[in-house]
Amino acid sequence: MNHSNTPKNIATNVARTFTKPFHIGIAGLSCECSTFSPLLSCERDFLVSSGEELGSNYAFFADYPDITVTPLIRARAIPGGSIEPDFYDRFKAQLLEGLAAHAPWDGIYLDMHGAANVHGRDDVEGDMLAAIRKVVGPDCVISASYDLHGNVSQRVVDSIDMLTAYRTAPHLDYYETQQRAFALLMRALHEGVKPHMAFRPVPVLVPGERSSTEWEPAASLYAAIQPTIDQFAIWDTSILIGYVWADEPRAMGCTIAIGLDAEQTNAAAHALAQQFWAVREGFQFGVTSGTVDECIHLAMQETATPVVISDSGDNPTAGGVGDIPYVLSRLLVAGVESALVAAITDGAAVTACEAAGVGATAALTIGGKQDPIHGQPLPVEATVVSLHELSWPANPRAGVAVTTNHVAVVQVQGVTVVLTERRTPFHHIQTFTQLDLEPHVYQIVVVKMGYLVPEINQLAKRALLALSPGAVNQDIEHLPYKRIQRPMYPMDRTATWA
Repeated sequence: MNHSNTPKNIATNVARTFTKPFHIGIAGLSCECSTFSPLLSCERDFLVSSGEELGSNYAFFADYPDITVTPLIRARAIPGGSIEPDFYDRFKAQLLEGLAAHAPWDGIYLDMHGAANVHGRDDVEGDMLAAIRKVVGPDCVISASYDLHGNVSQRVVDSIDMLTAYRTAPHLDYYETQQRAFALLMRALHEGVKPHMAFRPVPVLVPGERSSTEWEPAASLYAAIQPTIDQFAIWDTSILIGYVWADEPRAMGCTIAIGLDAEQTNAAAHALAQQFWAVREGFQFGVTSGTVDECIHLAMQETATPVVISDSGDNPTAGGVGDIPYVLSRLLVAGVESALVAAITDGAAVTACEAAGVGATAALTIGGKQDPIHGQPLPVEATVVSLHELSWPANPRAGVAVTTNHVAVVQVQGVTVVLTERRTPFHHIQTFTQLDLEPHVYQIVVVKMGYLVPEINQLAKRALLALSPGAVNQDIEHLPYKRIQRPMYPMDRTATWA
């Protein structure tokens, strides 16, 4: 594997002249894309914001009285399949036109994820950031914030000046990371320097469910970040686990370090990369895992309820389609008498429920329509419990006007099933209660999730991770990779690296 062993070297001691106040542009692209998903992420899946709508997301701008901010455009979507090329091309063109129209720039802040993929193309962030650099010129300082599940390429590193990533999974520090990326940008502008950035790809590719920072070894690995910054007297450093369900050459973990001294910055990135590689065999699920049937059996034995089962292979917040009814089918076979499944995406089934009306019994075929590769429709007789029209997204940080999400709650034998028009994560208790559902009263609650986010983890008396089928299947060693770099751990367990 041809990994760079030198940091990005840019002179740091040359006086530079900026306008006052500093003119800063804001833009971003965020969509974690599974290349194993058959469902493309298209325009209707994205929340596109610009101007004041975009700028209102970053309250920390107020901490800098010497700046003029021009919010350009940001596109965000929940994780999904690869992005439709026409949408990306239009988005990119609009971004570049805005950059040219409002030039000159002192700095650009990019609010990114890092694991986007455009159908048929590799390294969308590398393409986008290289195009931005071409428009803004070499003197503009560019800083980006990434999800720790982003995949970084050499082209990204060559196009920007600073990159910093989340330090927690589940992601509790997204705002702090944005704040840090902007603070790094402002530090460079105030000091009139461009720092060095060292990049160390590490040939490890594991899912987030095995690398949460809430358990070992990731807890200790990420705890080493601040001591490393202090030891080497640098500005910042990051560890990116990478995104495992992207079959493209840049998919792997890495470390990033930023500082004024090239030798120290390089050494910091190297030290963390060595620690990352050293703990590779320790990455493991933080909760009991097993087949779907094994998890259902364990849950039925528990007296402390509810037991929350993660339908991990079809997790929409990792890139799954969200319409596979396999876990539901196994609950019905097992004769479970008290279970809640949230949620299965199936607009056609929701429409059929609306036509039947509350209280009616309807013959439905649930799920399996958008991802026929990993699931098949499940025929059931369902009683319509309730119908809803909800705002989508419910996230107030989206920064754009909401649309409508039609939802039906149905009863199938002993299982209450939430059917949604749109792919809908159930990460908050309020998402249940707005449907008049109280998840704590059920024996089993099934969510299409990987590791449990805090509110759902607090709900669970016991958490189980089901190794279910889907576009984000946890059996990564047997995924049909064709384009990732090899050797790669754990696909190649005997690989050596230095």
